[in-house]
Amino acid sequence: MSLITIILAILAFWALIMVLSVTKFKNSESVEIAPFQLIWRTKKFLNFIYKIGREKKNFWKIYGDVGIVVGFAGMGVVLYYLARQAYKILHPQGPVAPGAQLVIPGVTIPLTYGLIALAILLVVHELSHGFVAVAEEIPLKSVGLVLLFIIPGAFVEPDEDAFKKASLRSRLRVLGAGSFANIIVALIALLIINGIGLAFEPAGVEIQGVIEGSPAEGILHPGDIIIGINGENFTTIEEFIKIMNETRPNQTITLTVLRDGKIETLKITLAKHPEKPGKGFIGIYPTQHLTSKIGFTKGLMVLFFTFYWIYVLNIGIGLMNLLPLYPLDGGRMLMDTLTEKFPRLGKPIGYSIVALSLVLLIINILPSIRGLTG
Repeated sequence: MSLITIILAILAFWALIMVLSVTKFKNSESVEIAPFQLIWRTKKFLNFIYKIGREKKNFWKIYGDVGIVVGFAGMGVVLYYLARQAYKILHPQGPVAPGAQLVIPGVTIPLTYGLIALAILLVVHELSHGFVAVAEEIPLKSVGLVLLFIIPGAFVEPDEDAFKKASLRSRLRVLGAGSFANIIVALIALLIINGIGLAFEPAGVEIQGVIEGSPAEGILHPGDIIIGINGENFTTIEEFIKIMNETRPNQTITLTVLRDGKIETLKITLAKHPEKPGKGFIGIYPTQHLTSKIGFTKGLMVLFFTFYWIYVLNIGIGLMNLLPLYPLDGGRMLMDTLTEKFPRLGKPIGYSIVALSLVLLIINILPSIRGLTG
């Protein structure tokens, strides 16, 4: 699907929403519509959040303290990762993958898996905010869903005045709780993935994606399964990496590929590896291809990839939410801390870090945007 088609579909959707805003939802108190912004609020789930938050108040306070530590640690990890990837993008030694990718179910990730994973991500994130807010005696006004252009979201809306009057520690507990919940869910999903993995055995290297401008572009495709290189067959991704580490730039290799149930032989001339001088570079996103030892391969694979995308989105978006950009939780944690601890220099320092974060993020997503337009 081309970028122009996607944009036209999005604009048509928002045109319909704007028509509904002056007809069906004209006097609605629960639905708020503005250009490229749709908000739905309800009080239906507040009793549940209050019940859980009050019953285990001490637990949620400790949970919030751990969330503060994880939040600031995650902020450092995300900044380091984006800075390192930005340097590689600005000083390429060959084709470079984006450091951050746009998450669009049906376009950049499988639609069904993406929607399930995104729903779980949003629910646990916002419930975690809500439970900790209640434990901190911060009243909640509503819960709801939001759509900003193409970015879906959920929210638990605290009383803003009460939130601002709360102590710094209380505010940080609430802000850090969301991403902390996502990281916990990601780790649980990873354990389940490893458990499901025991029922499978390796059967080659599957291509998840091809890097634009790489030797593999136009020759290999997502879904292809590489089972041999230069006549040497293998089953595991470790064997694949070992063979590739013995290759050199400009070397032509012969791949044995399983495509649509048929075995094909393909030749590719390797490029210079951007991170490993002297090594050959093929330009794919490889993953281990598996077959079931016990049957039910299709059902197990559905389960496996459901939890795989739950893991990927929760760890990825959970950490990116800690990026010091306002109004992300990481940005609010940073600005609240700096302005309270350093009244005179806090804002200038905070705004400088926010500006740096924005620049790094833009650099990191540029290859992803170019990939969509291609």
